[in-house]
Amino acid sequence: MSSAPTIAITGATGVVGGHVARELAHRGVPQRLLVRTPDTARQLPAAPVFRSSYSDQDAARSALEGVDTLFMVSAHESPDRIDQHRSFVDAAVSAGVTHIVYTSFAAAAPDATFTLARDHWATEQYIRASGLTWTFLRDSFYLDFMEALVGDDGVIRGPAGQGRTSFVARADVGRTAAATILDPSARAGRVYDLTGPVALTLAEVAATIGRIRGRDVTFHDETTEEAYASRASYGAPGWQVDAWVTTYTAIRSNIMAPVSSAIEDITGRAPIDLETHLRSTPR
Repeated sequence: MSSAPTIAITGATGVVGGHVARELAHRGVPQRLLVRTPDTARQLPAAPVFRSSYSDQDAARSALEGVDTLFMVSAHESPDRIDQHRSFVDAAVSAGVTHIVYTSFAAAAPDATFTLARDHWATEQYIRASGLTWTFLRDSFYLDFMEALVGDDGVIRGPAGQGRTSFVARADVGRTAAATILDPSARAGRVYDLTGPVALTLAEVAATIGRIRGRDVTFHDETTEEAYASRASYGAPGWQVDAWVTTYTAIRSNIMAPVSSAIEDITGRAPIDLETHLRSTPR
């Protein structure tokens, strides 16, 4: 196994993992791409593809043998996501991985307002207890998703009040992760908050989208009760509706308002803002 890549990237068919994989390929760094469906993986130089999933411990262990540094993207949202993460971490330990770079979430805590941030906290604790060396990249809410919040009527609705969040672009997260993976020992045992350059309210987000897209976009501040009622018609399970609503109440709390310099410190380049993202993205 000495000739095998010592870097493994999960989620390479997704946005963040894809950014990381392409960045490493651009730099000529060998890597191993771990994906659930190998046929959908992009072919990159010096990047063999291995079938792996968080819930299949045997496949994960086999795919991770010979790997030193693992980039672990959090699994898709589900009721058993923590169990999937734990299974995958166990596979990494068994395979001999030494360092995990994990995409966590801003303000991760056991009692986080945003309910899914509690999953990230539990995963962090499990990784800490595993004996592996680790680095946690705590991403803020993604800048890329802001336009998707706009309804057909041009309104963003949610109980966010005047709270601010330092939204971050997934491309900035990806290049920061790549830089971290290339020098993991320098960032061992560190927790980094990855944010954009400024904290915005959703009213400011709406105004920026409207100005760049040339349309009327506004923000309507729902009550928490209105938010639950307006989302009940989707028929989603309770945990999912809680996640949707607490996305906004977490913004309202200002817990994700602080702006971090981590992206620029690690990569040497400042993160982009919402206007820059929108201007570089087709309508």
